[in-house]
Amino acid sequence: MQAFALPKHIEILLVEDSPADVLITQDALAEVHLLNTIHVVEDGVEALAFLRKEVPYTAVPRPDLILLDLNLPRKSGREVLAEIKADPVLKSIPVVVLTTSQAEEDVWKAYDLHANCYVVKPLDFATFVQAVRSIRHFWLCVVTLPVDSDNG
Repeated sequence: MQAFALPKHIEILLVEDSPADVLITQDALAEVHLLNTIHVVEDGVEALAFLRKEVPYTAVPRPDLILLDLNLPRKSGREVLAEIKADPVLKSIPVVVLTTSQAEEDVWKAYDLHANCYVVKPLDFATFVQAVRSIRHFWLCVVTLPVDSDNG
């Protein structure tokens, strides 16, 4: 089996309002040995402020990958996704919708808004780790992503 070289360091923005889901995602990323910095914001307004480097996020790096929950306070994940994909500066960042919703209308709406993929959060940790491993392998090993000049 061919080994794929991973970038040295991955910046991930996790947009998630559930502290339990944040912990599980962090644990799953650690389990798959992904060298990363995971930045966590709890709602859609914070997510957009982070991405636009507004106060208090003026010194944050551009994420290489966004993991976005749909059901967020203040501004929904759908609204965040629409704004990201409409912004010429942000639209090239891959957005993985990572949510508990299996509703067909949510899947369709996410893809209509140009989500790069839609992953339903598995209920048990082992399956969640496998889902994160698959996300890691595809987005960080298989595809070629643009390199942002600000991140090197």
